[in-house]
Amino acid sequence: MKRFIVLFLLMCAAALPALGDTLSLAEMLAAEEAVMIAGQDIDTQQASAAREDFIDRIIATAKSLYDQAGGRAQRAQYSGDIYVCKNFTVHLFRENCGDFRMAEYPDAPLIIPNNEKKADCAPYVYGVKWQDVPAEEGNPFYAAATFRYDSSLSKEENRQNAREFLMQVKRGDYFQMAANYYYGVGAHSMMFIADYDPETDSVHWADSNMKGKSINGERYAYVQYDAVKKIDWFVDAFCRSKYGATIYRLRDDIIYAE
Repeated sequence: MKRFIVLFLLMCAAALPALGDTLSLAEMLAAEEAVMIAGQDIDTQQASAAREDFIDRIIATAKSLYDQAGGRAQRAQYSGDIYVCKNFTVHLFRENCGDFRMAEYPDAPLIIPNNEKKADCAPYVYGVKWQDVPAEEGNPFYAAATFRYDSSLSKEENRQNAREFLMQVKRGDYFQMAANYYYGVGAHSMMFIADYDPETDSVHWADSNMKGKSINGERYAYVQYDAVKKIDWFVDAFCRSKYGATIYRLRDDIIYAE
């Protein structure tokens, strides 16, 4: 439909000289510019719709897995278990990414990066970030915001920076943190299912394996959907020396694969 509309507008612009001398050169140039702008607007609208659809599908998959679990712990012991925290968020992405591409790189199937290696996270601990995969290789995410504890600042200054960092959360953002939180210590991955809520000073998310237990010597994880905490809960977790977190966001030019 977009191609038809743009083609129609271009045909109209091309026909302008046949309308007689009533249109000046400036008017014809303005008309052609309007056609170009109209085509760009259509591209932007379609990319926005595709991006939202992608996010909707990812969130719907998270809800489906949460419902299937029915409150029961799921195995999260082995590398192939999707209920390991990063495996879970990767699974949500991979289950839905095949129908989408980036407008700038339409031939590159979408991928989600692995966590960065421990050595490459230094001087911070493992888990603060993903590997830096170029967009042309299929990575549709960018680091929308980062927090790294700054030892040159006071604890309160760091906490304020961490709070401002979390206030930037948007629906569909992926979150990677290295933290010492109530349920465990180390790297954790999750995704936000709503924008930061300034009225309640809180965030809503979906994840797996933040909470878990051991059964016969194996790790089992609980799936969470629409979990909610005040942002200070997260600040307490990752606002520590050598710790931090990153908010990853899908690019604006997500389109449907052709």
